[in-house]
Amino acid sequence: MIKRILLSALAVGLLFGLGHDDASGQDPEFSQFYATPIYTNPAMAGTGQCQRGGGGGRAVINYRNQWPSLPGTFVTTAFSYDQHFDKINGGLGLMAVRDVAGEGLLTTTQLSAIYSYQLVVTRKLFMRFGLEGQVMQRGLDWSKLRWEDQIDATRGFVNATSEPIPPAKITTPNFSTGWLIYTENFYGGVAVHNLIEPVQSFYGDPEAKLPRRYTAHLGSVIPLDKRRNPNSTFSPNALFMMQGQFTQLNVGFYLNRGPLVSGLWFRQTLGEVKNSDALMLLVGFRKDKFKFGYSFDLTVDSKKAAARGSHEISTAIEWCPRRPMIKHKPLHCPDF
Repeated sequence: MIKRILLSALAVGLLFGLGHDDASGQDPEFSQFYATPIYTNPAMAGTGQCQRGGGGGRAVINYRNQWPSLPGTFVTTAFSYDQHFDKINGGLGLMAVRDVAGEGLLTTTQLSAIYSYQLVVTRKLFMRFGLEGQVMQRGLDWSKLRWEDQIDATRGFVNATSEPIPPAKITTPNFSTGWLIYTENFYGGVAVHNLIEPVQSFYGDPEAKLPRRYTAHLGSVIPLDKRRNPNSTFSPNALFMMQGQFTQLNVGFYLNRGPLVSGLWFRQTLGEVKNSDALMLLVGFRKDKFKFGYSFDLTVDSKKAAARGSHEISTAIEWCPRRPMIKHKPLHCPDF
């Protein structure tokens, strides 16, 4: 019960604008960031391995359960669809994200539409520029909150509260943008989310904003046996992210051997709070155009006794056009 009360109080402070000088809200996070391509960078819309000429698409479902050993933490689910179209020289994407914190106390729902424009720089160098428009809704279950004036000295929380109750939901627009550059074996990009920093206070505090999220990522695909097994690759990657006072660096690699995929990552937090956050292990497989991945975040910092780890699952399916065209060159990035 004490943990639930503390989590509720923390959530109120972060998302309702109470004590905004010291805290602000943050976006949901996925460890398998290449398994959530258009969430990581809207410029990735239409960059699937099988989207030449339009007619082929990519659908992805992601699920993350962060620190399930603690009550009332964070569960995030995402669904996305994206496709490249030669007629508009770019890709289109749709995405829905649902985040639940505090055992349903706080909910965040995001619905997005994305367009990415493809620029052919040379025969081997390509760029994409992405723009995302989003409608975001935050909801609060006031029945799960407790106030000081509800406390009876002998019976606990039994009294009615006189605390003014604001609306249970707030809806705001939001926008993000991204840039991507890639060749046959290298890719990198930058994304900026929450461009307008929407206000997230249920009490109408104009200073309680959702900070911009800055992401920079790069990686390469190194063939291990190009002649006999072209699907055997080694992919070192790095991702840097900053939002408000929160800063982190992810470094690691993917290893593809036939239908099997594995990966090992390390996440380090920087900025005002510096600590080794988690070691991330991934296993997965792919069959034809179906892909599945599971990863576990092993907590390695001081909170590991209580928050032992996080689970994440990704599934994706792609389908190809019957008569592929050659105008569009697919991005060769990791499957997970």
